[in-house]
Amino acid sequence: MINKWFKKDQKENDLPYFWQNYSKSFEEKLPEKVPDVRFVVFDTETTGFDYEEDRILSIGAVRVENRSIEISDNFEVFLDQKKFNPETVKIHGIIQNERFEKISELDALKKFLNYIQNSVLVAHHAGFDIKMVNKALIRNGLPKLKNNVLDTSVLYKKTRILTNLIDQHKEYTLDEIAEAYNIETTDRHTASGDAFITAIAFMKLLNKLKSKELNTKNLLKGKY
Repeated sequence: MINKWFKKDQKENDLPYFWQNYSKSFEEKLPEKVPDVRFVVFDTETTGFDYEEDRILSIGAVRVENRSIEISDNFEVFLDQKKFNPETVKIHGIIQNERFEKISELDALKKFLNYIQNSVLVAHHAGFDIKMVNKALIRNGLPKLKNNVLDTSVLYKKTRILTNLIDQHKEYTLDEIAEAYNIETTDRHTASGDAFITAIAFMKLLNKLKSKELNTKNLLKGKY
């Protein structure tokens, strides 16, 4: 059953408490210094790539803060979905009768919003993951995510531009970045595994983009 809390002209006070709590976190400004920012690096595994028809099967995330990956503060949920695509099982290995404990899409969204709060979200080819989460939020009668977002594929391309080693039209995969930075990919194609790989890549990219002018505002605006 889909909950219809949100309407275009509806005030946030009319939305459920977990959304109000998430929304209220944005009253706090992001730190000016990049190391002080709470980044949440995340990934989704889905039934496919159709934003309208496909569904999220799992979300994995890890926190990056103070120049380190906080492995103990990780996030992982598996969603109970009716939609099933045997072709994508070959990639992520999540099947309908898997041993993982599964929760409803709405409960997964509640947990995810509570985890991320006003953090800067980071993902590889972030547009896909963000849109899938936003579609899930809309299905459950909620507004879209409010977070700032960074894309490691864009950051990586920027570092290549800085060294004149760039193919302007190439879309770099997570595997290519992992190979370039000698990152182990043992847990590839699980949401939590890909989030961790992306987090390592993100840390390396931040080091390469480091400059006197690199503050939070410039980073989010792409001014490296």
